[in-house]
Amino acid sequence: MATAITHVLTWLRGEQVGMNSEGNKYYHERRVPTDRRRRRWVVYQSADEASRVPPVWHAWLHCTVDDMPDPQNRMTQPWQKEHQPNLTGTDAAYWSPGHMLEGGRRAAATGDYEPWTPN
Repeated sequence: MATAITHVLTWLRGEQVGMNSEGNKYYHERRVPTDRRRRRWVVYQSADEASRVPPVWHAWLHCTVDDMPDPQNRMTQPWQKEHQPNLTGTDAAYWSPGHMLEGGRRAAATGDYEPWTPN
C-alpha cells in the first residue's frame, strides 16, 4: 500500500493515465520537464508487488514504449495467457505433489526409470 507521502506527491505532481484490471493506477508527471522525460509510476491497489504489473504496463513504466497500453486494442498471440502475479509466499502458491506442504507423497515411478549402477 502506498504511504501518505506517496499519496500527497501523487496528488500534487501526478496525472493518472490508466488503470489495469487489478486496480493498480498508473501516473506520470503533470508538467513536462525540459531536461528529461516525465517520470512514471504505479500506485498499487493492494500489496506493493512488482509482479502485479502486467507486461504492457511494465514496458510503459520503464519507457520502453511511449504510448500507453490500450486494453481494448491489445494485439495478442494465440499462445499468450492472461497476466498472473507471482503467487509465491501466498496461500495460492503452487506446491508440487511431493512437497512437504502437499503431504510429502509423490506418485510412484512409472517403470521408465533405471537407476545408475557402477560396473
